[in-house]
Amino acid sequence: MINIELVGKSALVTGSGGGIGKATALELAEAGADVIICDINKEAAEATAEEIFTMGRKSRAFTVDVSDAIQVQEMVKAVIADFNKIDILVNNAGITRDGLLIRMKEENWDKVLSVNLKSVYLVTKAVSRYMLKARSGRIVNIASVIGLIGNAGQANYAASKAGVIGFTKSIAREFSSRNITVNAIAPGFIRTAMTDALSDEVKSQMLESIPLGCFGEPSDVANVVHFLVSGMARYLTGQVIHVDGGMVM
Repeated sequence: MINIELVGKSALVTGSGGGIGKATALELAEAGADVIICDINKEAAEATAEEIFTMGRKSRAFTVDVSDAIQVQEMVKAVIADFNKIDILVNNAGITRDGLLIRMKEENWDKVLSVNLKSVYLVTKAVSRYMLKARSGRIVNIASVIGLIGNAGQANYAASKAGVIGFTKSIAREFSSRNITVNAIAPGFIRTAMTDALSDEVKSQMLESIPLGCFGEPSDVANVVHFLVSGMARYLTGQVIHVDGGMVM
């Protein structure tokens, strides 16, 4: 169903070549928005953009390393030149490089913090100048329940996602006077290519920690993004919404 509030809106979704990012891009397009696709995987980004074209929405795919300031700045300038504005920003790009701390290579610490946290700073900073001028905007940052509870073997990932939560709350305070809301979503175990590759034993252990007894789907997160960027969430900012089947209560 098209939400008329999103018709004519332009949304930028990072990491939208697959998984949660792709589901979010398609959800926003279904709701009426034009969607800019950003992903490190060129083929995946172009495929998502093509799907959005077939829905009758305007789209463009960018192959960008969102941890690189120059690439981010060039992308945002190109988006503004083509779409004239960015009404919605979803910072979704993220990676994992798991390992126990004692064995974790410094390069894996740096890479995860750079892609998962620095990118949120870079993209938000580049986009916000236009939102601040327009005195309007919706920003949603995809964090993780791991940023709230931690997980053995994921110190780098947990630190990056905890940082996203702190960043969200701080920027929400900075931008609120300009009618820009900033919220975060903390997904739990969402069914993606990464979780599908896990062994049945690991999946069973994961399911034991989820009161609803099932993994989430990318669409479960996308639906919450849709809500947060709509007028129904106009009075929500600085919040962290858990989409985790009850893992963290």
